[in-house]
Formats: sequence, structure tokens, C-alpha cells
Amino acid sequence: MCPPSSVRYLSKRAALQPPSANMNKDYSINLSVQQVLSLWVQGTVPTLQHFTEMWYWVFLWCLFSSLFVHSAVGLLMCVTLQRHKRGRLITLVLISVGFLASLTGGVITSAAVAGVYRVAGKDMAPLEALVFGVGQTAFTVIISFSRILATL
Repeated sequence: MCPPSSVRYLSKRAALQPPSANMNKDYSINLSVQQVLSLWVQGTVPTLQHFTEMWYWVFLWCLFSSLFVHSAVGLLMCVTLQRHKRGRLITLVLISVGFLASLTGGVITSAAVAGVYRVAGKDMAPLEALVFGVGQTAFTVIISFSRILATL
């Protein structure tokens, strides 16, 4: 006995669709700045599962912590160099160069961390992203101070 033609058509149509169309997995990606700052992951599993999510979360924490450090140092430089002839210009140049350097390093190291997690097949908790992002800034500050002390 042969199945009706409509069933054969539906089975052929289902066979032609890509396999990802038949899976019902949660592919929501958490790329909101508000979600990153609140450490809240949307979805059924409260972890970061995709490379893009992991990279973005670690990078944003690195960015915000670096922005905080550079703002504090910039304010300190403005106060101490206020009587200098070109103090504000020096402050602006040094803070922008330092921030851009840490931003570039943050992009690369965040991608490396996310890549290691992805290759290992592990999910990342939001708190781990915070630790990695702020840790990158902390290591940058430590290395910067150690280089300055070596030149004295």
C-alpha cells in the first residue's frame, strides 16, 4: 500500500530542509549591555554558550574596567598637571593612547579566552566573564607599573 501523495510530498520537503531547521534548540544570544552589567543571562541555560557571547561579555567587562581605570588616572593627571603649560594636552594624548592600546589588547585576549572555552566545549558563567574581563585590566595595570619601575 502506497502512502497518499500529500504525505510523500511532505516527507520529501522535510528531507530537503537543512538539519538545523528541524532542531528546537535555544539559540538566543545575549548581547545586551544591560544584561552584561547585571550578570543576567536570558534563556533556558544560565550560561554563555556561543563564542560571540563569551567574547562580547569578557570584552565588555574589560572595556568598562579599563574605562574606569583610565578615567581615574586621567582625573589624577589633570589635577597634578593643571599648572603645566601643556598639561591638558599631555593628559588627553596619554589617556587616549593608553585606552586604545588596552582596548586592542582586550579584543584579542577576550577572543583567545572565548576560543579556549569554545574549543574545550565548556559553557561560561557570567561571573567568569566578569573575572576574566576585570582580570585583563588588572594584569595590564600590573605590567604597566612593572615596566615603569624597570626604567627608573
